[in-house]
Amino acid sequence: MKLPLEYHVFLPMDRGAKGKDVRLVQEWLCLQDCHVKIDGVFGPATEASVRKFQTKSKLPATGVVDDDTFRFLVSPCLRASKTLATTAETYPQRVVSAARQHLREHPRELGGRNCGPWVRLYTGGREGAEWPWSAAFVTFLLTQAAEKMRPDPRAIEGGFTCDMLASQAKKADRFIAEADLRSGDRSLSDLTPGTVFLVRNPANATDWVHTGIVTAFYPDYMETIEGNTNDDGGMEGYEVCRRLRGYQNIDFVKI
Repeated sequence: MKLPLEYHVFLPMDRGAKGKDVRLVQEWLCLQDCHVKIDGVFGPATEASVRKFQTKSKLPATGVVDDDTFRFLVSPCLRASKTLATTAETYPQRVVSAARQHLREHPRELGGRNCGPWVRLYTGGREGAEWPWSAAFVTFLLTQAAEKMRPDPRAIEGGFTCDMLASQAKKADRFIAEADLRSGDRSLSDLTPGTVFLVRNPANATDWVHTGIVTAFYPDYMETIEGNTNDDGGMEGYEVCRRLRGYQNIDFVKI
């Protein structure tokens, strides 16, 4: 997949530079454990952080962000976003492969709730408290997995909210409710890894508040990869995690 336009930065970048390009470099320095104030000003502290990153990456420690330094700096995003290596897998299998490809790079927020380069990658440049990103993460994976597959295998296009995923799934006759599983009208055997799960709002059966990808089904629980969560299982978390979940208050989208 193509990276967002914000990655088309002006290089080389060195002391005295200012603006959004500098902020992006500072964000990635922080994500690469070379922490610096994110203020959009390339001062002596940013230069020192660049040198630290270059030394750690076995690059010439010039303090200047050139093409090689920038590529190394954003390499987690490059690896996560790259087109999957094979089209031999089925579409659901490719969705799982894409999810694992992102999980390996540990996407996480930076600079506030629902903020940072990873969030903007999934949301198309949007960030902030009003942009929970679990649905955007799922949508990114569905799109990435469909690359180079002909015809386009997607039954749903996805969107920015869980309710959008549910609505599209119902229209495409791909929605499987927990009630259908409990009644025996549908079975877990109907579902395969790559299925999208939707967490229902316990107070409102027509509202979904979180989503992710199922990587394995078991009789009493499932394995998942999901964004905007954390190790505590919060639905407004800060990273991409592998989780174990039960089936209570869960509906599914068969992709």
